[in-house]
Amino acid sequence: MSKKTAAMLGVMPRPVIHKALSSGERTVLWISRIVLIVFVLIVLIPMWFVLEASVNPLNSYVTFSFWPDHASLVNYIQVFKDGQWLIWVKNTVIVAMSIGLIQVFITALSAFAFSKMRFWGRKYGLMTLIILQMFPNFLAIAAYYSALSKFNLIDTMGGYILVMIGGSAFNIWLLKGYFDSVPKELEEAAIIDGANSWYRFTRILLPLAKPMLVVIFLFTIVGTFSDYIMAGMVFETPSQYTLAVGMYGLISGQFGQNWGLFSAEALMSAVPLALIFGLGQKFIASGLVAGAVKG
Repeated sequence: MSKKTAAMLGVMPRPVIHKALSSGERTVLWISRIVLIVFVLIVLIPMWFVLEASVNPLNSYVTFSFWPDHASLVNYIQVFKDGQWLIWVKNTVIVAMSIGLIQVFITALSAFAFSKMRFWGRKYGLMTLIILQMFPNFLAIAAYYSALSKFNLIDTMGGYILVMIGGSAFNIWLLKGYFDSVPKELEEAAIIDGANSWYRFTRILLPLAKPMLVVIFLFTIVGTFSDYIMAGMVFETPSQYTLAVGMYGLISGQFGQNWGLFSAEALMSAVPLALIFGLGQKFIASGLVAGAVKG
């Protein structure tokens, strides 16, 4: 309450009492600040090298000066002139949005089944899925490639989406824990009113779990943007490449590393992800702690 509002209402605002910190608390506070500053620098220093390389017209990644001589935006201009980066962005957005939506749908249905329904294999089924998912995907890359080849899904977005939507056991486990924390009285009241399982799932549990679903969706998108192994296995044509596969091709040549283009594309590719996380920050903060306190 402001002083002006308090005066109009005839209410005296409470004085703010600042508790003095002890010497030990001040020491811990400054140590925490120093540790945070060091971690921020550790994160920002590589970003500075990427920014420096993106404006370096010599196409060099390492320089001996704080800022390259004759810095220019020629690499950024070249990115849009080639047009390949825009194609890779479009492909990545399509597959990331598709995988994210399908993952959320599958995760929500599976978590509801494991949490609220009783069936044979329920007790150890989810644990088995989690144990199987602990093995990296690249261990089964030969099996994936063989299966996709038999169905003519190599070098197609559909084949890549089909491979990537299978890794959701950990998300199912997280969402199941949240569904378990929802008070049973809410569902019991709905059951008394004649609500079936689908109604309870769509009208009661899903609205309550919206922050967690947003977190799962965002993390799935980020994982798709950064995936190279599975995308490199599926896609063979440059017009089908995602960002990770296309950008790796810029620096994978033995004598033709395009570090300038790579750095410029890397910075521009990070912008949409930063915007997404900025807009969904409140959902991320609430979704990550959802279910921590059993309701």
